[in-house]
Amino acid sequence: MFGRRRAMGMAETRLEDLLRELTPQVLGAVVRRTGDFSAAEDAVQEALIAAARTWPADGVPDNPRGWLIQAASRRFIDQVRQEQARRRREELAAQCEVPAEEVEEHDDTLRLLFLCCHPALTAASAIALTLRAVGGLTTAEIATAYLVPEATMAQRISRAKQKLKGQPFELSQDEERLAQVLHVLYLLFNEGYTTSSGAELHRADLSGEAIRLTRMVRALLPDNPQVTGLLALMLLNDARRAARTGSAGELIPLTEQDRSLWNKEFIDEGVALAVEAFQQPPLGEYQLQAAIAALHDEAARPEDTDWPQILGLYKLLEELSGNPMVTLNRAIAEAMVAGPEAGLALLRPLDEKLGGHYRLDAVRGHLYEMLGESETAAQHFAAAARGTTSLPEQNYLTTKAAEVSDAGRKPR
Repeated sequence: MFGRRRAMGMAETRLEDLLRELTPQVLGAVVRRTGDFSAAEDAVQEALIAAARTWPADGVPDNPRGWLIQAASRRFIDQVRQEQARRRREELAAQCEVPAEEVEEHDDTLRLLFLCCHPALTAASAIALTLRAVGGLTTAEIATAYLVPEATMAQRISRAKQKLKGQPFELSQDEERLAQVLHVLYLLFNEGYTTSSGAELHRADLSGEAIRLTRMVRALLPDNPQVTGLLALMLLNDARRAARTGSAGELIPLTEQDRSLWNKEFIDEGVALAVEAFQQPPLGEYQLQAAIAALHDEAARPEDTDWPQILGLYKLLEELSGNPMVTLNRAIAEAMVAGPEAGLALLRPLDEKLGGHYRLDAVRGHLYEMLGESETAAQHFAAAARGTTSLPEQNYLTTKAAEVSDAGRKPR
């Protein structure tokens, strides 16, 4: 079965990396052949276990992907036979036997990603299933990331797989379907970049996985400006990760970050991608967000930030998306260009749409601080602290409330 072996005694970490890289490709191939997500995943897991047991001793085969596909296909057949399935499933199982010389070389990972992001699933289920099937994270790891019991996450993933049973395994050319894939990747990155709850400000494993998957999408769709823009946005934001927290894990705002800690390699790549995406009409949300992030990252000092250009981009983004969170960010840019009163005026209509959201209070606190109205600023910072479930954000906002309040009491 094996041809020429690779070097014996491959380090365990290298073997784990190889299996992780091959898992979505193998799972995609088996799902495409069988149409049964759950059974295919079980078969692939057994094949991976077999590889982890035998390859360290026997050596990695010349075609490890083909080996795994064959092993998983045989295990799928065994599952069908053991369950004494109906004739129809027996015929399907017979079709799954793949001769070594007929193993295809094309990668089904992108099709698998599209299936995991099917519109029939909620965003939360799509993210969890994507992390499990394409990202290779265990159910326990995903449950930990979202602070839910492992059993709860297992049920969520199981229900998602059942909903996908019988869905076509295809690379949809529909723009709405691609938009759904990109939205799931965007949400995944954001959850890693600023976790919605818990003691950590960010989860590098989640944001890193989102970047890896988006690179994969771009490799297959290199001319799509929205894909390019999304990758640029992720890289430009992730470039600041090392400077966003202090030694104790405390949040450090953009204006106070040590910019020498920013990842220059990510910034260079992200800026180049942002320029490329911006030059490809029509402009979409990811292209505009990437352009804004690029302007922030290109500023050597906070005072060098091109706020007028950022404000213009936010206006375009607001017109395009109609998202109140964009208006919230635009208000900051407006304040930097025209003064805090102009920013506060933009916030008033948001009370109806974002009333009670901690970010609205946080921005108001910042703008009132700029105005010198310390007590009002402190009240908004305190309200924002009560509204967030992220411990680093909560600590930062509580500290800000105390600092601003103390500053307001000092004689001028």
